[in-house]
Amino acid sequence: MTAPMPVRPPEPPEESPPATFPKAPGRRHPSRLLAPLRETGKLFALAVAVARAIFRRPFQVREFIEQFWFVASVTILPAALVSIPFGAVIALQVGSLTQQLGAQSFTGGASVLAVIQQASPLIVALLISGAAGSAICADLGSRKIREELDAMEVMGVSPVQRLVVPRVLATMLVAVLLNGLISVVGTLGGYFFNVIMQDGTPGAYLSSFSALAQLPDLYISEFKALVFGFIAGIVAAYRGLHPRGGPKGVGDAVNQSVVITFMLLFFVNMVLTAIYLQIVPAKGS
Repeated sequence: MTAPMPVRPPEPPEESPPATFPKAPGRRHPSRLLAPLRETGKLFALAVAVARAIFRRPFQVREFIEQFWFVASVTILPAALVSIPFGAVIALQVGSLTQQLGAQSFTGGASVLAVIQQASPLIVALLISGAAGSAICADLGSRKIREELDAMEVMGVSPVQRLVVPRVLATMLVAVLLNGLISVVGTLGGYFFNVIMQDGTPGAYLSSFSALAQLPDLYISEFKALVFGFIAGIVAAYRGLHPRGGPKGVGDAVNQSVVITFMLLFFVNMVLTAIYLQIVPAKGS
């Protein structure tokens, strides 16, 4: 007697591939080229929010004083040390050019104007963004990845008003004060190198300065420093509030904030200089 043949279970039906529907016409993914424009818009939105939050109460006086002292402590000594060679290089270069042109009597005025109008605000911008801006970005970025900022928002505390506004105001005030310090130290350095190394006369140096310089030159220098401090603080705060990728993203955000700030500051300096030269006539013209 033979054993019964085993019955083979029926195979499950093959699953049909999912149906693909054609994409709707006119529906496209957003281009990556729009990402810089989106980031720029967010940066301007933060700047507007900070400008509005400055006049709101309560104002964080203690945080402002602490940030002011911190920014000043990390920038005063480098500013004084950097302004001396800047003033010396400008004085030597301008002195050499004026000697070739036979206009040695205008060396002092030309070098001092170059220091006050251009060199001093740019030195302030580089120091504020490189030293203070990187520290602000790292501080806010570390708070963000530890979810401290999210906890503040849950408790109804605005991180912009509590943390960003005092830091931006501190960078602006320190930038204005540093600009005055660098202008004085750079002018004294240029005077020393012109009189000692290029055999210039103190009387000609001072008289040419009084003949070419005018008070709006100091105004535009201080205004540039104020704007540069605002831009450095805003960019550092924005990159610190939006880090990507954990602790490594904080380091990348610091580098990005410094580079973006440098690019914006040089562009804004060009625009402000062009506007100033068109509005304010030269002395004696």
